[in-house]
Amino acid sequence: MTNNATSSSTILIVEDEEKLALLLSDYLQNSGFQTHCIHEGVSVATWVKANKPSLILLDLMLPGKDGMDVCKDIRAFSNTPIIMVTARVEEIDRLLGLELGADDYICKPFSPREVVARVKAVLRRTGATPSSTDPMITLDEARYQATANNQPLNLTAVEFQLLNILVTDPGRIYSREQLMDHIYNDHRIVNDRTIDSHIKKLRKRIGEVIPNTTIIHSVYGVGYKYEPEI
Repeated sequence: MTNNATSSSTILIVEDEEKLALLLSDYLQNSGFQTHCIHEGVSVATWVKANKPSLILLDLMLPGKDGMDVCKDIRAFSNTPIIMVTARVEEIDRLLGLELGADDYICKPFSPREVVARVKAVLRRTGATPSSTDPMITLDEARYQATANNQPLNLTAVEFQLLNILVTDPGRIYSREQLMDHIYNDHRIVNDRTIDSHIKKLRKRIGEVIPNTTIIHSVYGVGYKYEPEI
């Protein structure tokens, strides 16, 4: 399956499980990337030389030639970022994969959203692509209007205030109590689970505009934070 594979934002997915390759492809495309899939190891290096993808998702267990050998072949002529994907969880495999030149390592089973986040993180770290693939949130405080990737979110006043607080300080973790203090400054008595309900609705509205992307994260036992990368 090929989608404009010569683009500078193409992700090469090397995975012999075709359904899994298609799933990863769908998630990556929904996040603004273009993809190309190869289901065996023999032809990978030749394709990489000809097409120069931005990043390679490389499974270790491949027919024809395994991922370790494919990684060696690629590193002989290219510094293209490589994320190894495998069911092998032993530490020696992880270390060997990184020593061969892999930039990251993901073990199965995994969440496709995690893979997308890892791809963005590696690309940003290596400078292979700008961070514009992350969702762009714009807030108009005077009108209580918010957009994501230039599409209106149609938030309630409380949802807007929540998003405004979180977006203002990316990565900062806010407790439920802190969020309540910001939103309900008249000191009314509000159950802290009310925040959970508002966050759930806010995520739903964002998800309608930017599917398969998480930007508001739960921090177990603490609260919530805004961060495009998970």
